[in-house]
Amino acid sequence: MSSKEEAVNLEKALRITLKTGKVIIGSKRSLKAIKKGQLRMIIKANNCPKRISSDIDKYCNEFEPKIDVYDFKGSSWDLGFLCGKPYMISVLGIVSAGDSEITKLIRG
Repeated sequence: MSSKEEAVNLEKALRITLKTGKVIIGSKRSLKAIKKGQLRMIIKANNCPKRISSDIDKYCNEFEPKIDVYDFKGSSWDLGFLCGKPYMISVLGIVSAGDSEITKLIRG
């Protein structure tokens, strides 16, 4: 699968997740949800601050089963745009994927 096809599939899956699932927007709220064991997956923008990114990686690897972390190839502006928001989103936590198969798509 080419990177363009992958981006289109991710965009579709993310839009379905936003409509039918439950997501948490923002690094602080996502970190709290990780610590409570509420998340199934995290999506990080490529310009997510290194401190936040390393904290997320650390906490996600501590849980069993491990929380999947996807490094989004676009910026936080791009992730915000995909989510239909007029602001930057550096971290998006997925509590429930809804009707989307985003977790299968990202795991490969």
